[in-house]
Amino acid sequence: MCNICGCNKAEHAVETMHKHADHQHDPISEHQHIDCEQNSAAASVARLSGSRMLEIEQNLLAKNNYYAEQNRQKLQADDIFALNFISSPGSGKTTLLTEIINRLKKQHVIYVVEGDQQTAIDAARIRETGVKATQINTGKGCHLDAHMVGHAIDHLDMQKNAFLFIENVGNLICPAGFDLGEAHKIVILSVTEGEDKPLKYQEIFHAADLMIINKIDLLPYVNFNLKQCCEYAKQINPDIEIIQLSATSGENIAQFSNWLIANKAELQSGYCSNNKKDL
Repeated sequence: MCNICGCNKAEHAVETMHKHADHQHDPISEHQHIDCEQNSAAASVARLSGSRMLEIEQNLLAKNNYYAEQNRQKLQADDIFALNFISSPGSGKTTLLTEIINRLKKQHVIYVVEGDQQTAIDAARIRETGVKATQINTGKGCHLDAHMVGHAIDHLDMQKNAFLFIENVGNLICPAGFDLGEAHKIVILSVTEGEDKPLKYQEIFHAADLMIINKIDLLPYVNFNLKQCCEYAKQINPDIEIIQLSATSGENIAQFSNWLIANKAELQSGYCSNNKKDL
């Protein structure tokens, strides 16, 4: 968890929802007051003893998990298949999402929650595909939490039987520890980042159900050991699935589309089975 930066203080998070593509809003200037509050929170956290720090972490995660379970129950009740996309900045998350949305939107209803520290640039890109998206700006916070996502879910007013794509803040560390109520975490790694990322950032690769290796069209031009990367990921998480693709060229995008559709159907089938048992 991010003890030093203070972003685990949920009450200091900035949530900015952009309902319409033409909505004019400057989250940076409007919320500059957040800086001194977060710095103060960070200084307070940094002064705490190790045992007190652990207690605070446990309390924060417990509170987050409570909200995550509320989100999960709400999503399951409406047959909404939620996915949490996590990666470093620049891995190609938004490009991948726009590509997959364009392939699925004719047959499936899709909603998107966009997480960024500042700006609504990515949400605007998503809305250009024609799907409904809302933006969460976290200020200096380096991850989304379940409480923020719960508000976004309410804001989207979603139909039943849909996809919900949650694009987390670009970061391989802090988002790994926060359940948002999603069905699966998906970690995205591009070939420009280095094959050792699964070893360096083990928590997210252990938590993820799927690893996407993006930008494989660049493999001839970069020093990236594809086989070694897959072996590292399997070493950390033997059950992780791996898809190698290029969001830019479209190579193997169909494989990811099929994964999404199959897992959505499987999860919803599980919901139905559980409901029958309850009856």
